[in-house]
Formats: sequence, structure tokens, C-alpha cells
Amino acid sequence: MIRKRGETVIPPSVRGNTYEALFLVDTGAIDSMAPSSEMRRIGIQPVGRKMYELADGSHQEYAFGIAQFEFMGEITGGRIIFGPEDVEPFLGVTALEAAGVTIDPATQTLKKLPAVRL
Repeated sequence: MIRKRGETVIPPSVRGNTYEALFLVDTGAIDSMAPSSEMRRIGIQPVGRKMYELADGSHQEYAFGIAQFEFMGEITGGRIIFGPEDVEPFLGVTALEAAGVTIDPATQTLKKLPAVRL
């Protein structure tokens, strides 16, 4: 995982309520996760539940909502998992790819792609 600058998560239909935090970038995760109370505080509501495989191989079901992510001057949207209160928030690969951001394996830093693949 790579630690990076703070991100902003915004519910797509609600402007003004934001959650800003230092997010990890987890290349092993598909979806993103943040504390449940913070997601509810800014107006993101669960829209479904999904079973996820954790890093230790166990399975856990979590509620998820749809959020708007803003980072590195880009805006994208996607699923955000309603995580435990003590979770360190993280961005999964779908948010990164949708925003046209990749990880440089040599420097372990994030960089913008010149174009996003369709």
C-alpha cells in the first residue's frame, strides 16, 4: 500500500457535506472503504451488501454506498464500503483506474495517465 495525500468523498447528490482523510491506496482491493459513521454523516446511504474476501483469506459481508471521489485534481464515482469505525480509509483500484491514476512500481508513487482507457 502507498500512503498519499488526503482524499475527499462526496455523496453524488449532496454538495457541501464532505469527508476528508488520508486514504491508503490498496492495490489489492477492488472497492474503497471508510468508517460507516462518516459515510452516514455526509449523507451516503447503503444501497446494497456484498461479500468481500479480506487479506487474511476470510470472508466478510459489508454494506456499500455510491460516492464521488475527488483526488489529484480528478473526479470519479464508485462503491464505498461502510467499514468499521476504526478502519483506516483506503481507495481501491476501481477508483484509481476510473480517475486515470496509476501506481509507478519503481517509485511507489501515484501518477496521472495521459489518457484513460475506454
